[in-house]
Amino acid sequence: MSSMPPNMPPNMPPGGGAPPPYDPQTNWRTYREQQKAAWRAQRDAWRAQRHAWKANYAGTYGPRVPSMVGPIILVAVGVIALLIMSGHLDAGTFWEWYGKWWPLLLIGAGLALLGEWALDMRRKTPVRRSGGFIGILIFLAILGAISAGHNHFWGPSHIDFGDDGFFSNFGMPEHDSDQPVDSRQIPANASIEIRVPRGDVSITASDQQNLEVRAQEVAYANSDKSAQKIFDAEAAHVTVNGNAVLIQSQSNGRGRVNLSVSVPKTAHVMVNAGWDSVTASGLGSGIDITARGDIHLSSITGPVVAHFVNGKHDVFAAQDVQGDMTLEGNVNDITVSDIKGGISQNGDIPGDVSMENVTGPVHLRTSVTTLDAVQLPGELTLNDDDLRIVGAKGEVHVATHSKDVDLSQVDGDSHVEDRDGNIRIELAGAYGVDANNSKGDVEVTLPPNANATVNGRTHNGEVVTDFALVVTGDEDKTVSGRIGSGATHIVLSSDNGDLHIKKGSAAPPAAPEAPAPPNARHLKSPKTPPAQPVTQ
Repeated sequence: MSSMPPNMPPNMPPGGGAPPPYDPQTNWRTYREQQKAAWRAQRDAWRAQRHAWKANYAGTYGPRVPSMVGPIILVAVGVIALLIMSGHLDAGTFWEWYGKWWPLLLIGAGLALLGEWALDMRRKTPVRRSGGFIGILIFLAILGAISAGHNHFWGPSHIDFGDDGFFSNFGMPEHDSDQPVDSRQIPANASIEIRVPRGDVSITASDQQNLEVRAQEVAYANSDKSAQKIFDAEAAHVTVNGNAVLIQSQSNGRGRVNLSVSVPKTAHVMVNAGWDSVTASGLGSGIDITARGDIHLSSITGPVVAHFVNGKHDVFAAQDVQGDMTLEGNVNDITVSDIKGGISQNGDIPGDVSMENVTGPVHLRTSVTTLDAVQLPGELTLNDDDLRIVGAKGEVHVATHSKDVDLSQVDGDSHVEDRDGNIRIELAGAYGVDANNSKGDVEVTLPPNANATVNGRTHNGEVVTDFALVVTGDEDKTVSGRIGSGATHIVLSSDNGDLHIKKGSAAPPAAPEAPAPPNARHLKSPKTPPAQPVTQ
């Protein structure tokens, strides 16, 4: 038997006696050591379980074997980069090809993986293939979508792979060479085509029948000798065949050619520009442009056609154009003024639009907004948040969403469809309005002497009117009635928004009439108190 009495406290010394004094520090150390021992035991149990799981997994699925797809992709990228850097492969040509055919990369990687799977099935011991190359494939797929220029998730691309960057000239010194290319007489009604894969194009017109072409060549090379080879390869040439004139420079991924061209004023000009800007002024027979960069036009007589190729295009600006303008493709910003003709645009505009003094019809077609106006003697602005027109003649049709629509001084009927925005219309006369807003307010301002028949409804909204109209309903409200003779029709509709029918200020005083003959009778119109706003 033990000599220690039963039920003795743990701190009681053998043989009995008084227990040692209580020491908090000693008790804390003991508790901490116990916790550390428990944590170490738990950690060892987890490690043993993980090792057992790995051993079981490896026994079932086999050891991990690296895939050959990743090294093949890296070798291919290195070879292409070396060819471009050494000048044996044109960077612009490659990126143009890659932007069109990059899905073949995914197809090839998939076929390689299928081949590896077929080989692995023949093994007696199963293996697992690593997939570390998936990130590389995703990156190359993104590059392909950007270089193709039609990435619907990020919008138009602003990354230029074909001009002065990436593999072609990184870290290379720049060499310049200015030289005249050609000077000769050509027919006054010549058709001139300009092809410049890389470089700015500046076109002016004169009353002479002379063609003047000057070039500024740029090369990125480590030596003057290498730069001269690039100059020779990309040099511009002029070919004349009757009335047809071709001015062309060759594509080179390590250089560019900026052209300054003077043409007869009556010549018709066509430009096919690759990656840089086009500037033209003074032309008398119109211009047709296909480009990826900025386009600036001034004092052009005749039709203007601009095709925006998906690329790094930024701005289209035109001033004093006497002819119709047709714009096709996506462009960031549009700024036009003093257009003696119509404008037709089809393509997305992620930036801003500004139009002033357009005498012909205006047609805009984007993925968000459709606009038709008979004439725009005032101004139009369009951006991500707002569509605003001040001063329009004839009917105006607008269909958009997620924008506030503001039409004022509209000298014609207005038709507006909107969603997730507010509609505001101020008429310049006795014209009709048809405004439908799926989610937002509708506000219409009528002249004080308006003659209109009003029909409106709103769901989950209020009706405020400055005219004596009938407002009924609770959650679903309607407003109806006749103002004056009721000659025009005002039809308003809003869901989750208010309707506001306002009375505008008096029209500006008319021109003074001829004085009345002497002794003519003057009739005093009766005084009518102004109508009070009705809200329900």
